[in-house]
Amino acid sequence: MKLYHSPASPFVRKVVVLLHELNKFDDVELKTVTTTALASDLSLIAANPLARLPALERLNGVTLYDSRVITTYLDDFFQGKFYPSGDARWETLTLEATGDGVMDSAVSMVYELRLRNEAEQSCDWIEAQWAKVERGLDALNDHWLHHLSGPICMGHISVACALGYLDFRHKSRFWRKDREQLASWYSKFSQRRSMQVTEPDG
Repeated sequence: MKLYHSPASPFVRKVVVLLHELNKFDDVELKTVTTTALASDLSLIAANPLARLPALERLNGVTLYDSRVITTYLDDFFQGKFYPSGDARWETLTLEATGDGVMDSAVSMVYELRLRNEAEQSCDWIEAQWAKVERGLDALNDHWLHHLSGPICMGHISVACALGYLDFRHKSRFWRKDREQLASWYSKFSQRRSMQVTEPDG
């Protein structure tokens, strides 16, 4: 299998962290691509018509895209337990969706600042996206700590990658302020080897 990869993408990082947690990192080839919303990599377009990362090319079957599709597939393929059964599955999926939503808004802010001319940038749009991030963080801090304190699941990985991306691209926003419980959880989770070896730089 081949994973279309960019180390700066929190959605790609989710997949790579899962592979490390499954001890299957060496079973998937990473194809690093340089792509933006305005200049898509041609090999990525061939794999995924939406030209979005990540995409997982399989030996047999269609290429998979959307990080949640890919992580669900990999967990099933490698017989992991990162998507539990029963009611816990729906909590895990909702927690993952919360982490992914934080990522989505945080990435959107970066696109607005990097891909638009300064005169075209919308401060209102940027602040509206940050408001979504803050609501997601408040929900995690106030309502999801019981789940985050339980056995590791895909929700943990998504949330951790989202928080790591905030440190990477939005450090000046000080997301930890008034969220001591979430900050404490992340401080511990980020020490996992899977998080350490996938931390973006530059």
